[in-house]
Amino acid sequence: MLRSVVVICRVVLCAALCAHVAIAQQSSTEGARKVTNRVAPPYPELARTMNVKGSVRLEAIVAPNGTVKAITVIGGHPLLAQAAERAVQKWKWEPAAHESHEAIEVRFNPE
Repeated sequence: MLRSVVVICRVVLCAALCAHVAIAQQSSTEGARKVTNRVAPPYPELARTMNVKGSVRLEAIVAPNGTVKAITVIGGHPLLAQAAERAVQKWKWEPAAHESHEAIEVRFNPE
């Protein structure tokens, strides 16, 4: 009885691990489109004055023609997020058959 429970647990664990690997591989293919025109964000003056630095993480939904349809700020300092969002809105990606979700990190350093 105990032996069969152990075998069932191993099978379930293996299936869960395989599903996790498949999901991870699927997620890693997102963000694979090449950026053809990248606009650098201006450093916000208030953030520079306050010596705020760091990264802003965004997710962009990119249309098949390579333009940005929507942007979601995932994380980062609010003083930097708006500048990053405005800049990424101007980015262009290579054309593709379908829209894609692109993970983006914009780094700010006042130096």
